[in-house]
Amino acid sequence: MHDVTGAFVAHRNLLFTVAYEMLGSAADAEDVLQETWLKWAGVEPGTVRDPRAYLVRITTRQALSHLRTLGRRKESYLGPWLPEPLLTTPDVAEDAELADSVSMAMLLVLETLTPTERAVFVLREVFDLAYDEIAGAVDKTPAAVRQIAHRARAHVAARRPRGVASAAETRRTVEAFRRAVETGDLRGLLDVLAPDVVLLTDGGGVVRAALEPVVGAERVAGVLARIAATTTLQPARVNGDPALIVRMDGAVDTVLAMRVEDGRVTGLYAVRNPEKLSHLERETALSR
Repeated sequence: MHDVTGAFVAHRNLLFTVAYEMLGSAADAEDVLQETWLKWAGVEPGTVRDPRAYLVRITTRQALSHLRTLGRRKESYLGPWLPEPLLTTPDVAEDAELADSVSMAMLLVLETLTPTERAVFVLREVFDLAYDEIAGAVDKTPAAVRQIAHRARAHVAARRPRGVASAAETRRTVEAFRRAVETGDLRGLLDVLAPDVVLLTDGGGVVRAALEPVVGAERVAGVLARIAATTTLQPARVNGDPALIVRMDGAVDTVLAMRVEDGRVTGLYAVRNPEKLSHLERETALSR
């Protein structure tokens, strides 16, 4: 017999992480957890041998359903759609694989997979579930899951950032970036930005944001030069990586997450949509 509430609480952070990595949305991941709990609470005690595997299966199925709905919402989204940023606990950064899997850059790569490919990739590569366990979660045979995993792995490998920076290098680069923006040091900013840097801004049609990617160091620097005068930049750890929270009159205005390669910023992800900024006043615990 299992303790229904105890088992759910014990695995809650894991289940949230599974749902978030599949959806890129903390709000939707919370909805998935509510649905998982309702289904779990209705399971007859004593009929489940492995509560963790059973809960992951329920969560995956619910997340797949949400993923298809979310896909339709994104089709009508105004401008670039970026994942919902999370203020993460220090232990996330210490788990290199987990931190990589929830980084903005990786979540955007996962966006290019089909819903089933994304579920299989996350469960296999991040959570190391066996093929037969994944098969039960996605309603496929283990042989089919193995093929899907191979295809998804190749797809991600072709699109993921090449030169992954060390934590120390990323920290130094983000700090140099922050100083340059705060002091209006255009030369310093151009030194830290890669020549082909890409800035994506997500305003969701609610606040002002570029509707297309801004490409190139000079164009990106021009955009960034406008934000220092009226804002403060707060260093934070977002999605496992060093990032900056831009505050205006004390309130969160924008989250600036970055991709760093070879000591330079190659990708900037500016989340401005207010609906996506609610998880930045408290840390979110993630786990594998």
